[in-house]
Amino acid sequence: MKLDIYSYQADDITVEYDQERCIHAAECVKNLPSVFDPDKRPWIQPEHASPGQIKKVVHSCPTGALKYRDTEPLEEPETRNAIIISPDGPVFLRGDIEVHNAEGKIILKDTRLALCRCGESRNKPLCDNSHRDIGFEAPASFDKNKLRPSDTPGEEDQSKLVVKLMKNGPALIEGTYRVYSMAAQPVAGTRNIALCRCGSSSGKPFCDGTHKEVGFEG
Repeated sequence: MKLDIYSYQADDITVEYDQERCIHAAECVKNLPSVFDPDKRPWIQPEHASPGQIKKVVHSCPTGALKYRDTEPLEEPETRNAIIISPDGPVFLRGDIEVHNAEGKIILKDTRLALCRCGESRNKPLCDNSHRDIGFEAPASFDKNKLRPSDTPGEEDQSKLVVKLMKNGPALIEGTYRVYSMAAQPVAGTRNIALCRCGSSSGKPFCDGTHKEVGFEG
């Protein structure tokens, strides 16, 4: 996993931009063009808006490529962990996230990230837009029977969302969460699930063991 971070400073806030994590969702450009304008140099100019406006837009960045620093504590995670299935693209995670490697070491703590599911990212486990280059196709739908619904009201608001990366295999998700998709109603779950990372599962977004057959490395 690579980092390529640039900082843009104003008197009362600093915006950090990780070029390696950006997949050009352009939420920042659409929502605050006075600060985020790719036609200007530098393309981020935080002095042109209030810290509150900038924070709101930074929170809308789905990949975590944008962060901010000011006199307040670091960004607080959302109260509800979310897994968002995008069509023909990554799985977006939001919440109190920890990513562990195959040896159990924490390699990333974050509140927002985009998990590659096409298998071709050069910045695994994070998405780098390789799905567009290869014409990856995957529906946004999911089989809700693969999830164990949460029986306790508010339970999905309580826990950390742990992503365990299996060597040359899926991403195991532990914790409580809610799964969202443009193709289905949100479903709250507490079951540990395995998300496909090789791009070849017949049961996307879930793993079906195909990574072994295709020789996935990650």
